Order: sequence, then structure tokens, then C-alpha cells
Amino acid sequence: MSTEGVEIRVSGLAVQIVRKDIKNLHLGVYPPNGRVRVAAPLCVDDDAVRLALIGKLGWIKKQQAKFAAQPRQTEREMVSGESHYFLGRRYRLRVVMRDGPSRVVLANRSTLELQGRSEYEAKERGQVLRRWYRKRLRELVPPLLAKWEAIVGVRAVSVGIKQMKTKWGACSVDARRIWLNLELAKKPVQCLEYLIVHELTHLVEPHHNNRFVSLMDRQMPQWRSHRKALNEVPLGHADWSY
Repeated sequence: MSTEGVEIRVSGLAVQIVRKDIKNLHLGVYPPNGRVRVAAPLCVDDDAVRLALIGKLGWIKKQQAKFAAQPRQTEREMVSGESHYFLGRRYRLRVVMRDGPSRVVLANRSTLELQGRSEYEAKERGQVLRRWYRKRLRELVPPLLAKWEAIVGVRAVSVGIKQMKTKWGACSVDARRIWLNLELAKKPVQCLEYLIVHELTHLVEPHHNNRFVSLMDRQMPQWRSHRKALNEVPLGHADWSY
């Protein structure tokens, strides 16, 4: 059980509070902009949260400084020479004008070729590339999902892929449905695998509590390094968090 989040300010910092049926207070600082979120027990009021956060202000600001120092992509213009990522590897985009259906081709280990009609503008070229990313993810997910369903001991009813502005992944526990951010196609494959394990584990334990961490440690001992890789590779211009 959880309640709708509220926002408070502590020493000038905006803090989102979400109250849940949990025993302990959990503090998180999330990329790319250092968003601060607290999961608090239902019985803990805002003043108690403020008091707890005051002692953590130094740590919070340190985490925010780390995110501020990370490389950040500007919004893509979809022109030749631009950098794009696929599975953690950097590619130079080459736009090729041609008749017929639009498509994306990995020309070599350093070039991503986008073929399309000359009248295509940046928005349309971006749509072509996103369709290609979606297709690649749909190819990558099934074997990873089958592998980890067997290890975690649960089965997801379905896995969807969509563009999400604030999260790398999400899980609807009641519907047993997992959502993955389309942007994961740009990240190393171990990041995708980590997200799948993370969301499957939520089908066993819905909350980010000690039991959840223990399950993650047992199933994927290196999950922290994968999460770190996810948040350290160049961030896009949208705001994602995990």
C-alpha cells in the first residue's frame, strides 16, 4: 500500500515523499538531475522526514554533484556526423537519401546509417531510429526474460517497451506487467539485464526494502555495478531515473 507523493522543501532542496506500508525510511538521489525522493512509513509525518533529512544534506549534495558532472547529450538533430548510442557503443550517424522504405543499418562498428527520403526532417528521422531501437529491444528481451524468470522463480504476464521520461523501468505488481524504457537500447546489454531482474524481483517483493536488496544480492551479485554503469554512461537530454 502506498499514498500519492507530496513535495516538501528542506534547506532549499525539493524532496518528494511517498508514504508506504514499510518500517523504515528510505532516501534516494536519482539521475540525471539529483532528484531527491524519500519512501517513508505511513506513520511518519513531514516534520519527522525533514529532521531525518537535515543530517543527510551533505550526502545528498555530494550525490547531486556527481550527477551534475556526468556527460550529457544535447537533443539530437538527426544529421550526419552526430553521435548516437546502441548497446553502449558510440556510433556516428550517416544520413543517406534514398527512395523506398526508410531503415537503419549498422554499416560497421562505428557507423549507424539512416536511409530515408530527402524530404524527411529531424522529427521523422528520429521516429525511424526509435522504431529501429524498439525492434532491436524486442529481439533482445525474450531470451533474457526467460533466463531470469527461471532464476527468480516468477513469470511476467507481459513486457512492454515505451518511451518513459522519468524511469528506466516500471512494474505493475497486480497485473504482473513490466515496462522497459526504450532508451535502454542505447545502454550496455548488462543494464537491460539488470532492469529485467529488478522488475521481476518486484513481483516477489514490491518494495525497495531489505528483503528486496537481499533477493537482488542473491540473484545478481553484481547488480550494483550494472546500476552504476546504467547511470554513468552518457545521459540523454530527457530526465530518466532509477
